Amino acid sequence: MTKYLDQTIQSICESIRFDSSLSSPLEGMPFGKGAADCLNHFLSLAQNMGFETQNYDNYVGEVVFGDGTEEFAILAHLDVVPAGGGWTKDPFGGVVEDGKIWGRGAMDDKGPAIATLYAMKALKDEGFVPAKKIKLILGCNEECGWKCIDHYNKVAHMPDEGFSPDANFPVIYAEKGILHVKVSFPIANAPFTRFCGGERVNMVCDFCQADGSVNAERAQTLGLTVQNGTLNSVGKSAHGSTPEEGKNAILPMLEYFAENADVQRVIACLFDDCYGLKTLQDETGALTLSPDVVTYENGALTFLVDIRYPSTVPLSAVREKLDAFGVAYEEISHQAPLYNEKTGKLVSTLCDVYNECTGKKEAPIAIGGGTYARALKCGAAFGPEVEGEEVTIHQANEYVTVERVKLMLDVYKRAIERLTGK
Repeated sequence: MTKYLDQTIQSICESIRFDSSLSSPLEGMPFGKGAADCLNHFLSLAQNMGFETQNYDNYVGEVVFGDGTEEFAILAHLDVVPAGGGWTKDPFGGVVEDGKIWGRGAMDDKGPAIATLYAMKALKDEGFVPAKKIKLILGCNEECGWKCIDHYNKVAHMPDEGFSPDANFPVIYAEKGILHVKVSFPIANAPFTRFCGGERVNMVCDFCQADGSVNAERAQTLGLTVQNGTLNSVGKSAHGSTPEEGKNAILPMLEYFAENADVQRVIACLFDDCYGLKTLQDETGALTLSPDVVTYENGALTFLVDIRYPSTVPLSAVREKLDAFGVAYEEISHQAPLYNEKTGKLVSTLCDVYNECTGKKEAPIAIGGGTYARALKCGAAFGPEVEGEEVTIHQANEYVTVERVKLMLDVYKRAIERLTGK
C-alpha cells in the first residue's frame, strides 16, 4: 500500500482546502458552494480511478465498486464543523508538516474517506472482484442534521450492512443516543444586556461575550477579559460528545453573574447536574451534557444543549430528568442509539482485521459520538482514532499523522476485501 500513500496524502490536502462547513444554500447547492465543490472534487478523483460515481443533487455522492446483487456500504462525510478559534495553522491550508496533515477535516472525516477510496483503488488495481456491490457514500450534512442521508434514502437504495470510517479503532459496537434540545431559562432582573457564545450544538463553546456591569477584579479571578466594556470568556473547543476534553467558555461567564438567583439555577441545571441527568449510565458509559450555544433574548437565556445518553437507557428516562428543570425546552433533533453484539460477524471481523494489522489484542468499544453507522440495519464505526492519542476532532489544529494514513490504507483495504470477497 505504500505506493498509494503519496497520492492519498495529496488528495487529503486538496480536500481540506475546501471549506465545506455548512453555509447559505445556493441554487443546486443545498449546503453551500464549499460542500458542493468538495463533493465534486472527491467524485472526480473516483472517476479518474475508473469507478462509477453518482452525485445526488449535491446532497450526497456515491462511488460504486462491483455489481453483486448484495450491497455493502461504506459511509463517510465531507462536510466539516466551522474552524473556530485558536488555530496556529491555516484550518483550510491542507499542508504537511512534522509528519502530519493539518486542517479541518483531516481526521473528521475527509482523511478517512479518501483513504477508503484509495484502499478501493488498490483492490481494483490488484484485480479484486467483490462479490457484493460496494457503495462508498459521501454525505455533505453529517455535522448538522443528516439531510444528506435523508435525501439518499429518497433517491437511492441504502444497503443493510456496512461500516463508517468516522470514529475509533478497533471497532465501535455501540453508540449513545443523541438528543439536541433548546432550553430557555427566564432571567429576572438580568445583570446583563447581551450574552452570547458558541457556534454549533455539537462543539463545546470556546468563546462567549456579555455586556453588563464590569468588575475588573472579579473578571480577572474568573479568567475573563474586558475589551471596550465587553466581557470576554475564552475556552477550548471539543466534540460535543466529549465535553470533558474541552473547556466551556459559557460557565465562567455565568459564574461572573452568579449573584443573580436565576443564573445560579442555570448553573445548577446545566453544569452542576442537580437533577441527576449524568447519573444515567450503562456499559456504554454515562450520559454527557454539553450546553454549547447560548443567546439572550426576550428576558431569557436560551441554550442549545448536546446530550449523549447511554445505549440501553430509554429516551423517556432522559425526558423525565429534563422535565424536572421546570423550564420550557424543545427537542431539536434525536438519533436513537446504536447497539450491536460484540460477537456478531461484522463487529468481530472488523476487530480481527485491526488487530491483525497492528499486532494488538483489543476488544470492541462504545462511544458517545454518533456516526452514519446508525443509518444502517447492521452498521459499525471503524477508525480512525486510537484511544490514548491526542484528540483534535472539532478542535483547533486538527491533524492526521502520515503514519495513521498508512494504517488506514492497510486496515480499510483488508476490511473491504474480507467483508465483500467471495
